[in-house]
Amino acid sequence: MGLNKTSGLIFTKFLRLIAIFQIVLALAGMAHAQTVPIIQKFISDIPASEFIKGASAYGAIQEDIPVAPILRDSETIGYAFITSDFVSTTGYSGKPIHVMVAIDPDGKLMRAELVKHSEPIVLIGIPDRKIKALTASYSGLDIVAEAAAGGSGHDLDIISGATVTIMIIDDSVVRSSIKVARALGLGGLNNDAANAGPTHVLNMDEKGVKDWSTLSGDGSVRRMTLDVGQINQAFEDTGDARVLKHASKGSPEDTYIDMQTALVSAPSIGLSLMGDAEYKNLVTWLEEGEQAILLMGRGAYSYKGSGYVRGGIFDRIQLIQGDVSVRFHDRQQRRLGELTAKGAPTFNELDIFKIPANSDFDPTKPWRIQLLAQRVVGPVEKTYLTFDLGYTIPPQYLTALTPVVADPVVSSDEDSAARAALWQRIWKSKKIEIGVLIAMLIVLTGVFFFQIQATRNTRGYYWFRMGFLLLTLVFLGWHQNAQLSIVNLMALGASLTHGFSWDAFLMDPLVFILWVSVSVTLLFWGRGGFCGWLCPFGALQELSNQIARFFKVPQWTLPWGLHERLWPLKYIIFLGLFGLSLVSIPLAEHFAEIEPFKTSIILKFVRSWPYVLFAAVILGAGLFIERFYCRYLCPLGAALAIPGRLRMFDWLKRYKECGSPCQICAKECFVQAIHPTGEINPNECLSCLHCQVLYQDKTKCPVCIKTVKRRAKVAQSIHQSGDVMDRLTNHPNINATKEN
Repeated sequence: MGLNKTSGLIFTKFLRLIAIFQIVLALAGMAHAQTVPIIQKFISDIPASEFIKGASAYGAIQEDIPVAPILRDSETIGYAFITSDFVSTTGYSGKPIHVMVAIDPDGKLMRAELVKHSEPIVLIGIPDRKIKALTASYSGLDIVAEAAAGGSGHDLDIISGATVTIMIIDDSVVRSSIKVARALGLGGLNNDAANAGPTHVLNMDEKGVKDWSTLSGDGSVRRMTLDVGQINQAFEDTGDARVLKHASKGSPEDTYIDMQTALVSAPSIGLSLMGDAEYKNLVTWLEEGEQAILLMGRGAYSYKGSGYVRGGIFDRIQLIQGDVSVRFHDRQQRRLGELTAKGAPTFNELDIFKIPANSDFDPTKPWRIQLLAQRVVGPVEKTYLTFDLGYTIPPQYLTALTPVVADPVVSSDEDSAARAALWQRIWKSKKIEIGVLIAMLIVLTGVFFFQIQATRNTRGYYWFRMGFLLLTLVFLGWHQNAQLSIVNLMALGASLTHGFSWDAFLMDPLVFILWVSVSVTLLFWGRGGFCGWLCPFGALQELSNQIARFFKVPQWTLPWGLHERLWPLKYIIFLGLFGLSLVSIPLAEHFAEIEPFKTSIILKFVRSWPYVLFAAVILGAGLFIERFYCRYLCPLGAALAIPGRLRMFDWLKRYKECGSPCQICAKECFVQAIHPTGEINPNECLSCLHCQVLYQDKTKCPVCIKTVKRRAKVAQSIHQSGDVMDRLTNHPNINATKEN
């Protein structure tokens, strides 16, 4: 208990240090860019005449809302905005999907254009033009009607394979447009209802336990049921003849899905459905301001599906409340073993979903769960329908409040505090992962500082290194997706140019910590600290090569002249990407696919075949030429090697005989970072410390062998001298002389 308490204090102090560091930078002026609306960048990149036909210019961005009027001479014909300025648009990539939208004074969309994204499923396989064409199809959408329908008054056209991305785009376009229309009073909409403060709160003192019949009868549990006949008819009504060939099997009366939901963060409902022990676990899991719902399902169709296993996002369900929508991630979900309410039926699926505090969800107001039903209509094509399960919490669980007037304007300080609170919650939710990474960094630092002691036992050090690389690959790479990339550096450069924000970088704690460690190790050991030990793809290359060696796959050593001329390739690639990033960040990110990191580490080879083939070729070459990609192609390694030249110390020990005449280290260096003359090239060294193993190897290193022989010869000479003295001491004549 004492250790856990101490660890908790250390972790809390660590978070405080980061927060203080952020404040200091803000005082230095770097945080000023956090308040700059995103639209500021795009209206300078996209002329009004290109965005809207007949437009002549943009007006000044309004002070109270990040919207730019679209002008035709002096007439305002519409308003332009970026969806990310109003709603969360974070996709699979963990980065926002920016859509630029124009809305006219009558509340109808004039245009929607996808202007920036980092979605892997769109950067690969699925052509970008398909996503842009779908986004453009929102032209003419009536936002007034959408507001009346709660944001679901239109048909959703989903591209197979990009379900989540399309739903995020759809949600962001519609809900941000509703917010803008209400804020500006377009089409007769107003913001009074949206800005009204809460009239009720949950009654946390109501903890009465009820049976299933009571819960379902008074509306504490709400239900939506579809049978096979209904779902087949619904798909048939779409007019797509292909759905008839893939109709759901079974009798028309069979259950397709029976989905029910309840707000279990209300104490009485939670205790009734989950029992005392599970409800206590729920209260511990939820942080201040968070709510939780329970979803129950049975039948042929699953509301979860299996997509979340690959991407971490539940793509078949979302919670909608007015302008608010919540899409759930795997970290916001927990399974429930069974229902404890007396008389409760059996369900195939029981899951608790957490609603984040920053989602603006109000548990006292009506909301709905939107279910996405899908049907295969071809080898890779699907068609989709949505169904809604509405929920309004019964009044007996609420307590009325005295009406208050809410301030509709959120200050920049409040907004900054909310973002800071968000990344701090993320850090707290990843305490274990952060602890493991920090432990890895401490161990690695110890190895580097005490490299002679660490490398003294050849076999022990070999297995330590293999174990560390395996942990890097499995934990940092495949499990946590903490693979640094040249794209991170391009994003940093873009943020410094267009408005720097620490919050964006702190949202992924492991990547942030890794970059901090890289910046430190560059000064001490160069790029080898990361490239040789903490890069998941580098670990994958080395481990696969070791397996190849075990199976006697021949290893190729390139002639020194050729090897030396291939070194510059990665620097040329880096400079090319850097130049492209100055012209267009999206274009540079697209060409950054020369890094196979996303394919092999982030997406675990679940991509279209050209990308998988490229990664396989790189790894295949590495079976014969160890660390082939690291040596000749990696732009990230090149980017790190440049500042790595500034390292302050030369830690690797060498003998004056190294290189002349001895060539053992140069021949056994698996990345050929040692020149034939004996010098170690710090740009290419991966700090594997194998040369330090050889430095002490008494069976390979000529200097060590010579030293051992010399010591043995001295010991033998001493031993022989001792024998002579013993014989002289014990000689009879000498003894007789002593007696006389």
